[in-house]
Amino acid sequence: EMHKNCTKQRGVTLLELMIVVAVIALLASIAYPSYTRYIVSSKRTAATSALLQIADRQQQFFMDNKSYADDMTDLGFAANPYVIADDGSAAGGSDSVYSIALSDVAATTYTITATPLHGQLERDSSCGSLTLNHAGAKGSSGSGTNCW
Repeated sequence: EMHKNCTKQRGVTLLELMIVVAVIALLASIAYPSYTRYIVSSKRTAATSALLQIADRQQQFFMDNKSYADDMTDLGFAANPYVIADDGSAAGGSDSVYSIALSDVAATTYTITATPLHGQLERDSSCGSLTLNHAGAKGSSGSGTNCW
């Protein structure tokens, strides 16, 4: 009988392993959607920041020329439309998240529109395209309420 107690095996049972796997799966199912929302929001922030920068350049252009620019290249950007990456820098290809263009431009009015591209387009449908006009009015094409 003494011999029986000394040879007690130690290890992890299948049930214990399954409980650990279930807990990890539960944590991942909570964390991943939150992480995805954070990524979408940070890319949207890059677009809103770019819109504000373009509006600043439009104001400077207006002071110098007595009218607003109707082309992004007139404001010092490399292309028209101007395509940005998620950090707000100029982009092209798969790293581009927003295409920004001017519309409704007249001597005293303009609208800047940031249109989501690629994955951002599918993941940020609640906000969609973001707009900013000459009067500072901010908008979005989606039904979301916290896009700016």
